[in-house]
Amino acid sequence: MNKNMNENPQLKESYDELCRLIAQTADEACLKDFFTCLFTEAERIDFARRWLLVKEIHNGTAQREIAKKFNMSLCRITRGSKELHKENSAFLKMLEKVQ
Repeated sequence: MNKNMNENPQLKESYDELCRLIAQTADEACLKDFFTCLFTEAERIDFARRWLLVKEIHNGTAQREIAKKFNMSLCRITRGSKELHKENSAFLKMLEKVQ
């Protein structure tokens, strides 16, 4: 299987469709049910942990402290930090919605 989604038009189309559907869905219970059906518990935990680390970085928590506190690799945390600090960061846009 291709690692780059853009190399597979069907995967890209499917991903785009999922993004559109999620963006159009205002029903939180429906989304939770959908995610439960679509993702394994381990995948949902991974999503939650990734979002948690983004919020921790945004709140000024040191990367090593996050790694220790949540048993996460520094590589994962560094990636989240880089994404958070990009110009026009989607992470920042989403964080603005929860504050």
